[in-house]
Amino acid sequence: MITRLHRTTTPEDDIDAVDEQLIALLRANGRASYAELARQVGLSAPAVHERVGKLEGNGVVTGYTAVVDPASVGLGVTALVGVIESDEVDDVGLEEAMSALPSVEDCWRTAGSEGYVLKVRVTDIPALEHTISALNRIRGVARTRTTVVLSTKWEGRHGRTGTE
Repeated sequence: MITRLHRTTTPEDDIDAVDEQLIALLRANGRASYAELARQVGLSAPAVHERVGKLEGNGVVTGYTAVVDPASVGLGVTALVGVIESDEVDDVGLEEAMSALPSVEDCWRTAGSEGYVLKVRVTDIPALEHTISALNRIRGVARTRTTVVLSTKWEGRHGRTGTE
């Protein structure tokens, strides 16, 4: 079960144990029906529908997505790219420029020598080289540091089986 979340400021919006269960179930299977969720948490489907709607409305649940095996869609190379910022960095412009690169799948703001860490997925090593070159041309990027992923043991929620 996930740890207790505190995302809102009013007591009536606090996440209770049932909400925590629903969040865990939705993280495991975002396609579960309200009826299936209701059976698992011991509520009616309309009550679950209302609770999930509140979680979405409060910004706790921000969306649903399909998890696709990257290699099956031609993205056989994954890399983590650390971005070291220059002195004249403009965070907003830098973030917009990085997000405009289609091969950048995820972006984390980090503490330490690297201001950002990006997850990049590309078809092959020449495509990775192209992405790194594009990143290094962005105003505010001093340099990058790349780690190529050899295999994925799990991704997303801890313990899921890897796809590579």
